[in-house]
Amino acid sequence: MSSPQDNQKEKSEFEQLLESSFSYVPPRRGEIRNAIILQIDTREIIVDMGAKQDGIVPSQDIERLDPEVRAGLEVGAEVPVYVLNPRDQDDNLIVSINMGLQQYDWEKARQLLTSEDVVQVSVTGHNRGGILVRWNRLEGFIPSSHLISVNLSNERRDIWNDLMGKGLGVKVIEVDQDRRRLIFSEREAQKEWRAQQKARLLAELKEGDIVKGTVTGLRDFGAFVNLGGADGLIHVSELAWHRVDHPRDVLKVGDEIDVYVLNLDRESNRIALSRKRLLSDPWEDADKRYHEGQLVEGTVTNVVDFGAFIALDNGLEGLLHLSEMGDGSLKEPYSYVKKSDRLGLRISHLEPEKRRVGFTQRWGTDADSPEGTAPAGEAVASEAPVDEVPQAEEPVASEAPVDEVPQVEEPTSEEPAGSEDTI
Repeated sequence: MSSPQDNQKEKSEFEQLLESSFSYVPPRRGEIRNAIILQIDTREIIVDMGAKQDGIVPSQDIERLDPEVRAGLEVGAEVPVYVLNPRDQDDNLIVSINMGLQQYDWEKARQLLTSEDVVQVSVTGHNRGGILVRWNRLEGFIPSSHLISVNLSNERRDIWNDLMGKGLGVKVIEVDQDRRRLIFSEREAQKEWRAQQKARLLAELKEGDIVKGTVTGLRDFGAFVNLGGADGLIHVSELAWHRVDHPRDVLKVGDEIDVYVLNLDRESNRIALSRKRLLSDPWEDADKRYHEGQLVEGTVTNVVDFGAFIALDNGLEGLLHLSEMGDGSLKEPYSYVKKSDRLGLRISHLEPEKRRVGFTQRWGTDADSPEGTAPAGEAVASEAPVDEVPQAEEPVASEAPVDEVPQVEEPTSEEPAGSEDTI
């Protein structure tokens, strides 16, 4: 006959079992749990993971384990396991040690995201967006915008074969375990090196130097040029003597050009460059090359409500006023000319000392024309003396002193086609 104490003990144990049965949470697909190895066979490993049934690690998963890890497995050892299938067709609980071990790598990746330490990855492949890499047991990705070692242009696809299996120094910039997304950046890992290069350049360069560089990015406000480890900026006003609507009109990424060091701001780590200072100033000999009434040909650089700005081939730029277009009866210029059009013109007014020139398409007739023919597109309307031709104020080419060169904020990392090395 049991004593009251035994009855109380049995009741307590029963209550604990009942409570545990209510609190029991069955394994779920994608869940990671710690498990104890119960048995190791050649084709499977049995583990106890605190569930109502033991988990089975299939042979395919065992084969994926690193040889060193596989050799170190022993009965009684604790390992993390990933639930592949809570119940397969044979009612077995299928788990993965390989994917469970990856959990440690995900945790380490999150730590690296905070610490910003540099790690080594191995290149395993590539696609149109970047390169595939392996870090420990995880597959990762480096977007093309975060690569430094390789150019993704079609002409250099042979570089991929050389990169396969090679190591790259990178930083972790995104970790999303649920989506199995691990993103690295080689560019971010090079920041320290670039900072050293910036310091070296700023120490070595001086204003007035002429250096060679490579165009790395084009923005509305100017062009970025790499000078050997760091970028300087050519403001759009310093690209050419004539009006430049966008840097792509005169440059393209990859161009190797000589630039003039316009300004060094060592406090903000910026280098202002100029391209036009190395080009001949078209106004220096304008009075010798041109005269009023001369037939010329130019390119439309901008169209505005009151006319169009025209640049001659040597960079001399002036205005073709609306009243001087065609036969002079146009109400607006946009239906008559557009940017990049080539037009035949005559110089109606030339003031080299004020850096101004005006053009017309209404000068003279075929008989009165100095060259004997009217330029293409010129309407023969009425002959007006030079001093009666309406003149429009012309924009004067930028002659701003160095300290007035516009300074521009560096592009952020969200800008895939821009340069991170702006200084």
